[in-house]
Amino acid sequence: MTAGTDRVTLEIRVTPRSNRNVVEVASPGHLRVRVTVAPEAGKANAAVLKLLAKKLGIPKSRMTIIRGLTNRDKVISIGGITSSELEVSLRKLSD
Repeated sequence: MTAGTDRVTLEIRVTPRSNRNVVEVASPGHLRVRVTVAPEAGKANAAVLKLLAKKLGIPKSRMTIIRGLTNRDKVISIGGITSSELEVSLRKLSD
């Protein structure tokens, strides 16, 4: 996880075609996201953003995939949140 002036980036690893939708904390600042959708025509990317928005309590409109559109390893940019606020949200996931 890295923080900029008004954006935070988060590294994730996506597993499409999973048996359930889940977000797991792999290590600090790194998430593993499993979605049931197949990686076709950007559907898995949309499902990842929707799931992250729901689990982290952040509007989907503030999230952008900045690296890894066609790869399992992605970097997500989240606007309007500080790194400390994101850390609190990530801690809630691991509880």
